[in-house]
Amino acid sequence: MKSLRRLTNEEIEKFYDGFGAKQDKQNYYEDIALADLLENAHFDVARAVVEFGCGTGHFAEQLLGSHLPDTATYWACDVSSTMIELSGQRILQFGNRAALWKSTGESSLPLLSESTDRFVSNYVLDILSFDDIRAVIGEAERILKQNGLLCLTGLTNGKGLFSKAWTAFWKVRFALNPKWVGGCRPVEIHNFLGAGWEIQHYRVVVARGISSEVIVARKR
Repeated sequence: MKSLRRLTNEEIEKFYDGFGAKQDKQNYYEDIALADLLENAHFDVARAVVEFGCGTGHFAEQLLGSHLPDTATYWACDVSSTMIELSGQRILQFGNRAALWKSTGESSLPLLSESTDRFVSNYVLDILSFDDIRAVIGEAERILKQNGLLCLTGLTNGKGLFSKAWTAFWKVRFALNPKWVGGCRPVEIHNFLGAGWEIQHYRVVVARGISSEVIVARKR
């Protein structure tokens, strides 16, 4: 079967540079998944958080403002200069506790091994190729401390009749032109977690027919 074309790193950067703050309009289905992640990833005892793909900084602002200890640090990257700028404006109030890095789409990060206790990625892995998903999860395993938590959300296959219909519709749009859906498509990310991970929390949440996967996995 012919594989579907995904956006290149350059196309992803260009799309999200243009999309900018409009990303927050997707909160109508993302927020329920993010709330579930915040409830189950024990951020209240985290000391260092890394976010792969910070977007507009919506999640970072919640983390730093309400869920992390006052001494905890936050580091994030994004391929989009626009998203880095928007996130920077949101986290400026937190001073040197927070730092951002503009990536070029690579999975490797300029961070020491076993240097963080939470690795977060929200609605990013569903844009990537399967090989790149594996690479990002491998990088998370490298930089997480033992017993650190991998914290993921993303689009997934439908749950229930209406949601399954939405999934099918989304896949058709992606197949016709991945730019119509920002390069995102439903993926079952939990299938990419190998023996090095122990799933602590797993849930599929549905908002207006759109299904999202929520995963919290502990590094063994």
